[in-house]
Amino acid sequence: MNPPSKPPATYAKPTPRVSRGRPAKVLSAAERAAFLASRPDLASKG
Repeated sequence: MNPPSKPPATYAKPTPRVSRGRPAKVLSAAERAAFLASRPDLASKG
């Protein structure tokens, strides 16, 4: 049995996953402060 000379047409070369469907939401300073106030376990350990 001979191996196929080329990959099937549906084959796609692996690419780094850099594009997302939706960009992440960037919190404003006020939103971030309010969120961290409600989640003290996520506040910086400084």
